[in-house]
Amino acid sequence: MGLTDIKSMFKQELAKNLTYAGYQAYRAEQIYLWLVKGANSFEEMQNIPKDLRKYLSKNYYIANAKIERVFISKDGTKKYLFKLSDGEFIESVLMKYNYGYTVCISTQVGCKMGCKFCATGMSGFDRNLTASEMLSQIQAIQADNSIRISNIVLMGMGEPLDNYENVVRFLKLVSAEDNLNVGMRHISLSTCGIIDKIYDLAKENFQLTLSVSLHAPNDLIRNSLMSINKKFKIEELLKACRIYIEKTNRRISFEYAMISDVNDSIECAQELAKKLYGMLCHVNLIPTNSIDFDGFYYKKSNRFKIEKFVEILSKYKINATVRRTLGADINASCGQLRKNIKKEGGHHANIC
Repeated sequence: MGLTDIKSMFKQELAKNLTYAGYQAYRAEQIYLWLVKGANSFEEMQNIPKDLRKYLSKNYYIANAKIERVFISKDGTKKYLFKLSDGEFIESVLMKYNYGYTVCISTQVGCKMGCKFCATGMSGFDRNLTASEMLSQIQAIQADNSIRISNIVLMGMGEPLDNYENVVRFLKLVSAEDNLNVGMRHISLSTCGIIDKIYDLAKENFQLTLSVSLHAPNDLIRNSLMSINKKFKIEELLKACRIYIEKTNRRISFEYAMISDVNDSIECAQELAKKLYGMLCHVNLIPTNSIDFDGFYYKKSNRFKIEKFVEILSKYKINATVRRTLGADINASCGQLRKNIKKEGGHHANIC
């Protein structure tokens, strides 16, 4: 049998296992506290008896994310490349705002979705991340900067709802008072639109913010940008979003990358406005980075088109804002670092 991922366990699960193995249940509280603090080995747990530490090392492992590279933007944004225990690489981004620190974490090594404007999706998929590997990204960044993260965005590498069970376990762990204690209202989960999982998430009734990557007002344009739309059409997706809002009473955020001469016309704005009219939602317009990847070239919309888009949505009483661009000088959108290091064959340079 393989070792059990102890940091992905709830404290109650650990207590049950320890009791079954003949140890006192209160030891789970002590071990759990070490894990929350970011312990990387059982030997660090000096208030745990040696025989119990030996038992733990024979039956469990502690997942961690080792900082491989850090890139720091002029605006203070930090992009992290992490190396996992199996040698895989993932990326996270730390952003500082007036209200505190936000971290954007990965949920998969790569991505299956294949969105044309996404470096992660275009470079393939390797595996899902465990709940503990998601927690480890946050713990490593907090330790590296001596800060406490106040907001979490699941918008890094991977499609969170394609890793549903691990992501739900992570959400329950990270929001628990005896864990990192980040409230659900301070967590955003981004999805390209896996409809059946949106319905499942609605049943959980988490009070997080669901961000749906829409990026087009109709199936024709969305099909050309996002392969997922060939399975889940826009009308089906918007129906699921309306039911999600009804179940959770939470506003949905629609992500819309503004791509020049692709989805940024007046007609696109009008079509989008009519589809979203009356929905409890917010549209987050994203001036996309210019992308030249394996034969696909896109550039961001100009300022005039973006402003006109906002104006049209506002006429339909749809709240729309333009995302503030952070970390542009270090390519803070995820996927580029992993792609580059795979080309290098896994060799790395010194941390920046």
